[in-house]
Amino acid sequence: MGTADLPNILDLLIQEIAIQDARPVHPAFQVFTDALRQRFGEALDAVVLYGSCLHTSDLTEGIADFYVLVSDYRLAYSGRLLAGLNAWLPPNVFYLEVPAAAGVMRAKYAVISTADFERGARQWFHPYIWARFAQPARLLYARDDQTGKRVHTAQASAVLKFISTTLPVLESGPSDLEMIWASGLMLTYAAELRAEREARARHLVRIDPEIYSRLTAAAMPALIPLLSLQADGRYHIGPITPLKRLSARIHWRLRRWQGRVLSVLRLSKATMTFRDCLDYAAWKIERHTGIKVEITPMLRRHPILWGYKVMWQLLRRGVLR
Repeated sequence: MGTADLPNILDLLIQEIAIQDARPVHPAFQVFTDALRQRFGEALDAVVLYGSCLHTSDLTEGIADFYVLVSDYRLAYSGRLLAGLNAWLPPNVFYLEVPAAAGVMRAKYAVISTADFERGARQWFHPYIWARFAQPARLLYARDDQTGKRVHTAQASAVLKFISTTLPVLESGPSDLEMIWASGLMLTYAAELRAEREARARHLVRIDPEIYSRLTAAAMPALIPLLSLQADGRYHIGPITPLKRLSARIHWRLRRWQGRVLSVLRLSKATMTFRDCLDYAAWKIERHTGIKVEITPMLRRHPILWGYKVMWQLLRRGVLR
C-alpha cells in the first residue's frame, strides 16, 4: 500500500473518531477548557480530554487528564526555558486546580505542539503518544475545523500504529477484541514506568467494548492481511513470518529500555512544571500496584534518584520486567 492511498483508507476511521470525540462529557470540564484557553491564548490549537476521567461523574475525586495542543512552543510560553524543554522532550506536564461547588477539581495537562502530536501518533518509535490516543478521547476545543481534522487524523494514525505493532507479537489464528487490545495495552505499559496489571488493561476494554469494536472495524481496511474478520464474527490474525515476529519482539524490548530512560527524564523535567509531581507519581503507583514508595527529603531534592529507586523496586518485585 502506498502512502498516497493511506488518507482514503483512513477516512472511515477518521469519521468514527470524530463521532467518538464529539460525545458529551460532564459540563464541569468546560471550566478546565476555559482556564486553558485563557492560559494559552493565541497559541492554543486544541484541548483533548483522555483517560479514566471519561468514566467518572465526580470530578472532585482523582485527577483529570488533558492534552493541550499549541501552534508554537515559543508562543505558548513567556520564557525560553519551558519552550526549549518542551521542544527537547515533549510534552511538558503541568498541574491545574479549579474551584467547584462540591470542592476543588484537579487536572494535569500535557503541552505539545500539534506537529509533534501528529508525529508522535504516526511515527514515534516509543508509544508515549500513540498508546494514549489509540484509546477513546474527547476533543473539547479546536481552533477551527482544519485543526479538528488534524487531531482526528492523528488519532486515526495512533489506532493503526497501536494495532499494527501489537498483532505481530500475538499468535496467528482466531482472536478476539479484548485479547488484541489488552495485549497491546500491556505492551505499552511495560514500555513506560507504569505498573498497571493485566486486569486493568482488560477492564479498560470492557468499559467501552462497542467503541473498541467500532475503531477496530474502521481500521480493518488498512490492516489487511494482518487482521481480518471471520464469518463467525471473531477476528483472525494473519500469518506472521518468524523474522517479523522476532523483529516485533526486539522492538518491544527496545521500547521498554527506551521507556525507562524517558520516564526518568520526564519525571525530572516535571519537577520544574508539575507541583507535587512525586506525590502524584507515588499515589498512582500505590493505587495500581499496592506498593507504597517512600519519598524521603533527600529523594525529594533529587527526583532522578527517586525515579531510579522506584524502577528498581518495581523490577525487584516483578511488576516491571
